[in-house]
Amino acid sequence: MSVATRNGTPMDAPVAPPRVVRQRRIRPGLLGLAVLLIALGGLGSAFAVTSVRSTGSYLAVARPVDVGAQLTTDDLVTVRVSGGRELQPVPASRLKEVLGLRAAVRLTPGTLLTKGQLTDAPLLGPGQQQLALGLKPAQVPARKLHPGDKVLLVSTPDRQANGSAAGGGGTRFEGTVIDSVAPEHDDVVVYVALAVRDVPAVVALAADDRIALVLTEAA
Repeated sequence: MSVATRNGTPMDAPVAPPRVVRQRRIRPGLLGLAVLLIALGGLGSAFAVTSVRSTGSYLAVARPVDVGAQLTTDDLVTVRVSGGRELQPVPASRLKEVLGLRAAVRLTPGTLLTKGQLTDAPLLGPGQQQLALGLKPAQVPARKLHPGDKVLLVSTPDRQANGSAAGGGGTRFEGTVIDSVAPEHDDVVVYVALAVRDVPAVVALAADDRIALVLTEAA
């Protein structure tokens, strides 16, 4: 403590008042913003952790697969997807289980494979038989027929050598395409599933070249 003197005689000096430090007022708006940023940061961290945990390996379609075609390893590819569980794709670990199953719908490359797109049922259903039709390219109703396409076989009139119609036509038979082969310099062969009761009549009409093929519903 300092002591003031007058003519060498000590005397008490006035004491300076203490400095008062003004406290800064915290604005409620800034406080709320800070709390919000902290909360958002926590949510972001939780989302990042959840995303990492939900990332998994799933099966995706590598190339086009027609309806009814059996899956092979060349048709599928393994991809890693974040949050894919909500889509219910087939895990990559179940590859062996889906090989040999048939496509219930047409599979498009770049899409995830789901169980609903697969079936173990053959296209040839109960009460059906399969036959082959050899058609000229101009008689095929589409550039390419796919398994699962719905078709209508219509009988055409039986014409005699003089060109007059000897027999009526127009009888209809509903069928489903099982497969088709289109050689470069030959007739197009279409494999069709028909009801057993319709097979004899269609075979007889096909032998006389009296069958017209109509596409009614594409797979």
